[in-house]
Amino acid sequence: MQHIYIAENDFRRLNDMMLQGGKTGSNDQPYLQSLEQELARATIVPSDKIPRDIITMHSKIRLQDLDTHESMTYTLTFPDEADATANKISVLAPIGTALIGYKIGDTITWKVPAGIRRLKVMDIVYQPEAAGKFD
Repeated sequence: MQHIYIAENDFRRLNDMMLQGGKTGSNDQPYLQSLEQELARATIVPSDKIPRDIITMHSKIRLQDLDTHESMTYTLTFPDEADATANKISVLAPIGTALIGYKIGDTITWKVPAGIRRLKVMDIVYQPEAAGKFD
């Protein structure tokens, strides 16, 4: 399992989101558990020190499907900001949980109903921390 890095501000907000989801008995419970597992294995980095090649919340990333060679661009968002028509993927979606904390060049593998998908992180088009946004 690959090691991941999470910006401290993202970790705080994601942790708060998990706590609130647990209290409400949310339908997102299985997804919150997957996110919790990802965060448990992460190294937390001060937001102003996170490397520019790490996927953080609100990062816009370009991926390539290693099987179909299709290129796609997504923005990783919190659940209330997700919008599939705008390629804004929730961190609670399986691909969103899989993306957080990975870096350019990493390959992400995750299960989908049709089998296994493998995506390579080709580029981070925008990362908030690199742009000086730390909230």
